[in-house]
Amino acid sequence: MSLRDRLAPADESAPHAHHEGHLIAVYRTKLLQEIDLAEMSALATDERRSRLERVLGHIISREGPVLSGPERTGIIRRVVDEALGLGILEPLLEDVSITEIMVNGPDRIYVERAGRVEQVAARFTSTEQLLQTIERIVSTVNRRVDESNPMVDARLPSGERVNVIIPPLSLTGPTLTIRRFPRAYTLSELIGLGTLDEHMLMLLGSLVRAKFNVIVCGGTGSGKTTLLNALSGLIPEGERIITVEDAAELQLQQEHVIRLETRPPNVEGQGQITVRDLVRNSLRMRPDRIIVGEVRGGETLDMLQAMSTGHDGSLATVHANSAEDALMRLQTLASMSEVKIPFEALRDQINSAVDVIVQLQRHVDGTRKVSEIAVLSSRGRDAYRLATATRYRPEPLAPDRIVRGWYEHFPLPRRLAERLQLSGEPVPAAYGTAASELDLATREASL
Repeated sequence: MSLRDRLAPADESAPHAHHEGHLIAVYRTKLLQEIDLAEMSALATDERRSRLERVLGHIISREGPVLSGPERTGIIRRVVDEALGLGILEPLLEDVSITEIMVNGPDRIYVERAGRVEQVAARFTSTEQLLQTIERIVSTVNRRVDESNPMVDARLPSGERVNVIIPPLSLTGPTLTIRRFPRAYTLSELIGLGTLDEHMLMLLGSLVRAKFNVIVCGGTGSGKTTLLNALSGLIPEGERIITVEDAAELQLQQEHVIRLETRPPNVEGQGQITVRDLVRNSLRMRPDRIIVGEVRGGETLDMLQAMSTGHDGSLATVHANSAEDALMRLQTLASMSEVKIPFEALRDQINSAVDVIVQLQRHVDGTRKVSEIAVLSSRGRDAYRLATATRYRPEPLAPDRIVRGWYEHFPLPRRLAERLQLSGEPVPAAYGTAASELDLATREASL
C-alpha cells in the first residue's frame, strides 16, 4: 500500500464517528498536502515517523484548534499511526502485557492480559476504517480478504498470528483476532508462575533427556505451546531437531534446529502444504527429535508411526481436556488418515508410541497449571491404562477467586523407572520407590 493510500482519509460519515475521529481525518488530509511523498518513501520507518510528527505538529500550531498537551500528543500519534502503522491497534501491539487482541466489529475491541479478557476504550471510527486496517495487515503476507475470500489465517513477519473473518460469514461485522508471539519461558520461570514445581521439573528433565515421547495437552489458551517450548530447552545440544508448525511460534535455543511451517493455498486454491506433508518430509531429514506444534488431523498417524519406529524423544501438543481425552483424540485424529486402520491397530500404535501425557489447565483466575502428568502403562492392543505421576489438587475457591492448591506426587511405574535408570537418568526422590504397575492406582480409558 502506498503512502498516499495510507494517508487517504477513511469514511467518517458513520453516525457514531466522534469529534476526535473527525480531527484525525482532517489532519490526515492536511498532512498529505504538506509532505513530499517521494522524499518520505525514501526514509527509514523511524525517520519517516519523526518527520511526519514534526510536520503535523507545525500544522496544528499554525491552524489550531487549541489543544492541551496530552490531546495534541494523542492526535499526532493517531494520525501518524494511521499513516505508518495499524492506527488504534498500534498502542495495543506495543503493550507487552497484552497477549491477544480481539476486534469484534468497529466499536468493540477486547484484549487479554494475564489470562483475563477485558474491553478497551479504543474503537474504529467506521467499518470502512476497520476494513482498511485489515487489508493493510493481510497485504503484508501477500494475502487478500474480500467476499470471495472472507477468511484469512496467517502469521505476520513480526510473529503474531492473525485470523480475519468478514461478512457475509461474520454477522457482527469484520472480525480480527491477533495472537501475540508468546515469550519463551524457561521451566524455572514457569515454576515461579506456579505452572509446575521443582519435583516435576526434575522428572520432566529426566524424561526428555531419556528420550521419552511426550504429549502436551490442554484446552485453548492453556499454555501448551509455552510448555512445549520450555520442554524443548531440555533437549541436549548436538541433536538434530525438526519442528513442524501450522504457524511458527516455537523459539528453540539449540543450534541444530530446522523449522518447518505450513503454507496455505494461494488465491487460486493451489500450493497448499499441510502439517502432514511436513511431518512426512521431516522423516527424510535424519531427525533426532521431531516436535509437532499441534496435531489436528491425519498427520497424527505419521507422527505416531515416527515415535514408535526409532524417533524417540519426540514432542507434540493436542487439544484435549484430560489425559484420557488426549488418548481418545489421538486415536480419532489418526483415523482421519486416508489409510483405513482398525481402531484396535490404532490403539496398538498409540500404546507403542506415547510414553507420557502432560495435561495443562487454565483456571478461573487466568493462571495456567500442569494439572496432571500421566504415564501410559498399557501395551499392545490392551485398553489404555494411565498411571498418575503428579496431580494438582486445588483448594475450594476463596472469595478473592485466586486459585490455590498443591501438587501430589506418586511412585513411578517400575517399567518407567527402570527405563530412566538404564538411560543414566535418576528417578526423582518425590516419585518414590519404583512400584509394580499392578500396585499403582491405574485407570482405564478405553474406546
